Amino acid sequence: MTSLADTTLSVLDLAPVASGAAASSTLRDTIDLARQAERLGYHRYWLAEHHNMPGIASSATAVLIGQVANATERIRVGSGGVMLPNHAPLVVAEQFGTLEAFHPGRIDLGIGRAPGTDQRTAVALRGSAAALAAREFPQQLTELMSYFEHDAERAVNAVVAEGNGPPVWLLGSSGFSAQLAGMLGLPFSFAHHFSAQNTLPAARIYREAFQPSAVLDEPYLMLGTAVICAETDEHARWLAGPSGLTFLSLRHGKPIPLPSPEESAAYEYTDLDRQVLQERMASNIVGSPETVRKGLEDLLEDTGADELMITTMVHDHADRVRSYELLADLAR
Repeated sequence: MTSLADTTLSVLDLAPVASGAAASSTLRDTIDLARQAERLGYHRYWLAEHHNMPGIASSATAVLIGQVANATERIRVGSGGVMLPNHAPLVVAEQFGTLEAFHPGRIDLGIGRAPGTDQRTAVALRGSAAALAAREFPQQLTELMSYFEHDAERAVNAVVAEGNGPPVWLLGSSGFSAQLAGMLGLPFSFAHHFSAQNTLPAARIYREAFQPSAVLDEPYLMLGTAVICAETDEHARWLAGPSGLTFLSLRHGKPIPLPSPEESAAYEYTDLDRQVLQERMASNIVGSPETVRKGLEDLLEDTGADELMITTMVHDHADRVRSYELLADLAR
């Protein structure tokens, strides 16, 4: 059986805004968590791009990456990911070329093809719906990657990006990006935490489509995985309640800040709500250290993943730090 101790562990942070908290305090918590993650030996720390969501403060992703990289010394810092349809490829190249120039060898550029928000917000970000179609994504990606190399024949160059290209990852929750990542010979990060039913098919598609490249000789698969670890299974389940209620609220079209465990316990769930939550939370790994160890090692055995990127959505910052501490202890 695959051992957790032999697996690279990383952190995915959505900068969750807890009920009653301000975005400014959430951003300070992100800096603290990044420092803690570095202390605990996590390999990389990624920030996710989401917009128009009251419970997430990581919308200005490149800015936050720069702040985290400034506050740490060794841990890799990157995007999990930049949603390319929201941005001009030239702007992304300039942003991440600048980050790489300031922090050479420490920046990752994870790219996704979904807008990471509702359609109205996506249109507001780009000014039109034209760039939102999936069919445009490969062309946008090719343009972005080209800016990291100088082209004397090109009318527009991203000067700061030339020679400062960070490693590019493709992110996905279905087979589309899995196949594209394989064809391009890029590392692939799959969103197991919200698309578990597609994990095994996407892993297979990625490996079957993989072509060796200047970047990789062999496929490299990372799984985004939702984990809440506490001293006991009961306490971990208590801490997990807010994550479930946040998902339900988003599904109902009324996103909310991350509620407290008390608020989520007091909510009047319908039978349908409970069914939806049971299905949604089935892929989350929640429990005591031994429960979490078994869940993660089973996932590694099933998927052959090379790396796990752990996201932990709990209300209190201290509980989030503690969950990452317990998990780091398991990996030693």
